[in-house]
Amino acid sequence: MPVPLYQAKAEFFRLLGHPVRIRVLELLQDGPMPVRDLLARIEVEPAALSQQLAVLRRSGIVTATREGPTVVYALTGGDVAQLMRAARRILTDVLAVQDRLPDGLRESEVVPG
Repeated sequence: MPVPLYQAKAEFFRLLGHPVRIRVLELLQDGPMPVRDLLARIEVEPAALSQQLAVLRRSGIVTATREGPTVVYALTGGDVAQLMRAARRILTDVLAVQDRLPDGLRESEVVPG
């Protein structure tokens, strides 16, 4: 029996429910990035990043390609980047109403949509 769409959506959003995975997706919006650059931009241990990248790869949201000794990660499509931008806009609106807008959303991290 096929999984209902609402259940598949809930599983998809659970997949996104980790701060490191969200940060990876945000960083990859600008284009493919070598794992060493992801490590430099995300303050986690290499093993933790590797684990979260594996989750994203298995889900099909990101791809990994080897370029010599370097592994480069990329989003599989533009829809994920659009989802990240939409989430930022929603949070910006909700938190602004609540007067709790974090500095990162107010300033340079706002991505034009």
